[in-house]
Amino acid sequence: MASHASTPYPQRWKEQRWLLDAVVRTIGIEWDQARIGSKSRPAGAEAEAEFRAVAARIKRYDDFDREFAAQARKRARMAAQFEQDGRFVAAREAYMTAALLWSTACWPLHEHGERLLAFEKAVNECFEGYMRHAPQPTFRVEIPFEGKHLPAYMHLPRERRGDERFSTVVIIGGMDSSKENMVSMYGDRFLERGFAVLALDGPGQAEAITRGIFFTPTNFADAAEATYAWLQTQEYVDIDRLVVRGTSFGSYFGSVFATQLGARVKGFAATGVCQEPGCDTIFNAASPTFKMRFMFMSGFDDEEKFDAFCQGIDLRPLAARITFPYMIVAGENDQLSPIEHTEALLERIPGPKRLVVFEGANHGVAAAPSVANGEEKVTMIADWLLDRVNGKPLTSERWFVESSGAIRVTKY
Repeated sequence: MASHASTPYPQRWKEQRWLLDAVVRTIGIEWDQARIGSKSRPAGAEAEAEFRAVAARIKRYDDFDREFAAQARKRARMAAQFEQDGRFVAAREAYMTAALLWSTACWPLHEHGERLLAFEKAVNECFEGYMRHAPQPTFRVEIPFEGKHLPAYMHLPRERRGDERFSTVVIIGGMDSSKENMVSMYGDRFLERGFAVLALDGPGQAEAITRGIFFTPTNFADAAEATYAWLQTQEYVDIDRLVVRGTSFGSYFGSVFATQLGARVKGFAATGVCQEPGCDTIFNAASPTFKMRFMFMSGFDDEEKFDAFCQGIDLRPLAARITFPYMIVAGENDQLSPIEHTEALLERIPGPKRLVVFEGANHGVAAAPSVANGEEKVTMIADWLLDRVNGKPLTSERWFVESSGAIRVTKY
């Protein structure tokens, strides 16, 4: 069971806890957003089925970490047996699945206790098992940052040929993401296009929290400089062909990161948006778990002070500096960050840009006919970023993907 003895409690969490448990019993663990697919997808369809089986056992919020941890232990034991038996492909797949299960078990833990540290240690051990048998070169990275280190994984698309250097994408997830669930074991869209991928836990994210590295509205800019300095030292990185990709709150984190690098990046793209100045909708109108999680990520236990802090979460002051290619793929009916805030942000950006809005889609750019009938969003982003490193010209446009899948294009 999750321990919440020192957890920062938003007022709505106290008032609505009974309601949240009732919603979990009725709807399941995706009451706030679709997490099963995003958390399990890197390991494939088998892993997603396993995640859904675990989800079916969860009847209240406090069941969440216990059930995912139990399944993670089972999958890790299986992976170790496969490895001992010389079944290295099976071991690879089981270790990856175990790491993702452990990572998911970490999500509801909002205190720096022994349980979170033990779970994070298990994440790393299982991912290390995956790396021993990964289908492409994958290794652990520690990026010096303010006297500590940001943890990351580097994935290469293949073994280097001579002194080959790869175009590189830095992937920055959202508030529920971790570096383990950013790159697919098979058929990853960026690796398949020849990109090296640096999957980063930035300030306030996943393992970085356990190291006491908290989020501030500006410190992804510092993380950008630290990451760029590290990338410059890597002989397999083509530093002149660098792009950044964000997801969900990574649309904010990644925007700050890319803006700090400016002309040193060839482009930035994100799916899902958290770009409302001050973040009122996600923290005060959506599930109270969002606010509780982000208070933890930011090192706050006082809600009033956190509310004041959130006023600094605002991309508008950076907009004039966004002169590099900038792309956002969003849902028309984003329930966590109303699309009009992203529309207003794009209007302020002077550089080449593309806003793609899927009719009727939600925060995850899902649950709408436009998504089923239109182009797959990650494929769209991967090809757009590939065009940027290849120097393809870009016209500033707004795309609206209709329910039929047809695209209406207007120019900025």
